[in-house]
Amino acid sequence: MRIDYTPLFLKQFRKAPIDIQKTYGTRIALFASNPSHPLLRTHKLIGEYEGCKSINITGDWRAIYEEYTDVFEPYVVFLFLGTHSQLYK
Repeated sequence: MRIDYTPLFLKQFRKAPIDIQKTYGTRIALFASNPSHPLLRTHKLIGEYEGCKSINITGDWRAIYEEYTDVFEPYVVFLFLGTHSQLYK
């Protein structure tokens, strides 16, 4: 599965604490091998982010993404990274 990032996601990632960046690295590796792994708590979103999905990075940090399919393979684009309160105001 191909994984892409928006410029905003990358900016949020660079501003995130180092421990969150490291944990994200672990979680994205898990996501790449099994997007439905129970540890990620992958779920569909409603409201402002309807059509997107979210994975847990830690108990409070989330990464929001959209799924796409092109001719060759499915791929995802990570849109936002932040705490629950930052993302779901």
